[in-house]
Amino acid sequence: MNKPYPIIGLEVHVQLKTKTKAFCRCENKYGGIPNSRVCPVCMGMPGMLPVLNESVLNDAIVAGLAFGSQIASITKFDRKNYSYPDLPKGYQISQYDKPICSGGFIEIEDDNGTLKHINITRIHIEEDAGKLIHLEDGTNNSYVDYNRCGAPLLETVSEPDIRSSDEAVKYLKSLKEIFEYIEISDCNMEEGSLRCDANISMMIPLSDGTEINTPISEVKNINSFSNVKKAIEYEIIRQVEEYHKTKEVNNGKNKITRGFDDSKGITVFQRSKEGESDYRYFPEPDLPHLEITEELINKSKLRLPELPQNKRNRLENQYGITQYDATTLSADKKLSDYFEKCCKYTTNYKKVANFILTDICSILNTENISIIDFSVSAEDIAQLVNLLSDGTISSWIAKSVFEKMRLTNKNPLSIVEEESLLQLNNDDELDTIVIKVLSENQKSVEDYKNGKDNALKYLMGQVMKQSKGKANPVKTTEMLIERLK
Repeated sequence: MNKPYPIIGLEVHVQLKTKTKAFCRCENKYGGIPNSRVCPVCMGMPGMLPVLNESVLNDAIVAGLAFGSQIASITKFDRKNYSYPDLPKGYQISQYDKPICSGGFIEIEDDNGTLKHINITRIHIEEDAGKLIHLEDGTNNSYVDYNRCGAPLLETVSEPDIRSSDEAVKYLKSLKEIFEYIEISDCNMEEGSLRCDANISMMIPLSDGTEINTPISEVKNINSFSNVKKAIEYEIIRQVEEYHKTKEVNNGKNKITRGFDDSKGITVFQRSKEGESDYRYFPEPDLPHLEITEELINKSKLRLPELPQNKRNRLENQYGITQYDATTLSADKKLSDYFEKCCKYTTNYKKVANFILTDICSILNTENISIIDFSVSAEDIAQLVNLLSDGTISSWIAKSVFEKMRLTNKNPLSIVEEESLLQLNNDDELDTIVIKVLSENQKSVEDYKNGKDNALKYLMGQVMKQSKGKANPVKTTEMLIERLK
C-alpha cells in the first residue's frame, strides 16, 4: 500500500506598492500613526464612491503576463460581504466570477529534482482590510488600525498541484522572485505585504486499493517561508491521525479554517470555513465593468523585464559562472544587477560572483540590509577583485582593504598605495622571512616532517604575520615546502 500524500494549494496575497490605495487617494504606505491614512471612501462612509486606481489595474496585467496568464477582455468587481472589526464597510471589494487574470503557471523542481508546473487558477484584484492589534497588558483590549484598509492586493490562487512542504516553499520563493522582478511589490513578509493561506488535505490509500481525501484545512495568514513549511508538515501528521480517529472524509462542506501558532509550531482550530454563498457575492454597483484592450496589454508588455529563470540561464552562459552561483544571484534581482555592474569593470566574473556571495552577502545578512543599502560601489568591488587576481595584493590583505573600503569609502587602489600594502613577491625578501619563521618554530617543523599537514598551515600563518599579510601565498608555500625537505 502506498503512503499518504498531501494535496496542497496556496492563496497568496501580495500588496502592491502603488502611491495611493486601490479605490481612494489615501497614501499607500506601511506604518504611520494609527488611523492617520484613512478617508471617508476607505472607511465606507455613506455616499462615498470608490474610483479604481489605474496603476493597480496596470500592475495586475503585468503580473498576469509574467505568469503566462490569460488577461480577461472584460473584468469586473464584486462585493464580498462579511462582518469583522477590521472591515469598516462590512464588505470587501474583490473579484468573483470575472477575475482579471486566469491560468498561468510557475515552474519549480519537485522533490525528485524534476521540473514541474504548479498551475495558477486565477489572479484577481481586491482591497486589504485593517489590522487588529491585541494588547498583552492584562486588559485583553483590542484595537483596530485602519491605515491598511483599502490597500491594493493581488491574490494569486494556485491549483492544488503541490505535493510537499518543500514544493510549497519553492513555489512561494519563485512567486516572490517574479513579483520583485516586475517591481510591483516589495513582498516584505515581515510587514505583511506577502501573506499566504495554505489549503491542505491528505490522500490516504486504503487496503482495498482505493483512496480517501480528508477534509480541507485552510491555514490562514502564514507570514514566513519557514512557517509555511512547519504548518504544512504539522497538518500532514494531524490530518492522518484525525482520520484514523474519526474516519471523516472530505464531503465538500466540512472545510475548516486554522491558524498557525509559530511559538508552538502547531495549527489551531479557528472556525468552520465559510462557503461562497456565505459571502453573498454580488457585482459592485459603484464600479463599472472594465474592458481590457489589446493596446493596454501591449503597453503592459513593455514593462516586463527579463524574468528570473531567463536571467539565471543568461548569467550562467554569459559570464561562465556556476549554475549554483547564477541561481543564488538571480534569486535577488538587485543582487544580480549589482553583480552585472561589477562585471562592467572586470573580466574576473567567477571571482566577483564568489566575492559577492561570500563576503558581501555575509555583511548583508549580519546587518539585515539589502544590496541597495550596501555602501561600496560595484566599480570598487571590481577593482578589488582585479588587484587580488593580478597578484597586486594577497587574499589576506584583500580582506583588510575591503573593511577599510567600507569604513572610509575610499577605492581599494588608493588604500593599497597609501598604506604600502602591495604584495611581497621578491624571492630574496620572502626567503629571509621563511628562514626566520622556520628557525623560530622548530616544533612545527618537526610536526610537518612527522606527517602533520596542519603544521604547514601554521607556518604559513606565521609568514603572513611576519610580512603583515603581504607575502605571496603561492610563492610562500613553495618556499616553505622546499626549505622543509
